[in-house]
Amino acid sequence: MIFTVQIKVMPLKDLLDPQGKAVMGGLQNLGLQNISDVRIGKHIDLQIEAETKEAAFGTAEEAAKKLLANPVMEVYEITIN
Repeated sequence: MIFTVQIKVMPLKDLLDPQGKAVMGGLQNLGLQNISDVRIGKHIDLQIEAETKEAAFGTAEEAAKKLLANPVMEVYEITIN
């Protein structure tokens, strides 16, 4: 069975997000003053062939831990449709 898996990777809340700060400055320069914070992350879609949803989740989690997210600076969230 093929599972569609989404992995959202975001910087840890306590860390500075330079890309988010740059976008925030650009938005304020455009007159969008009501936006109070911007955080930039990654959205990754995977097609995983597995026998069960749990097995697909395990594969996605292994990919996130080993390659897709840096645990020192980022947190990830996995969703399976």
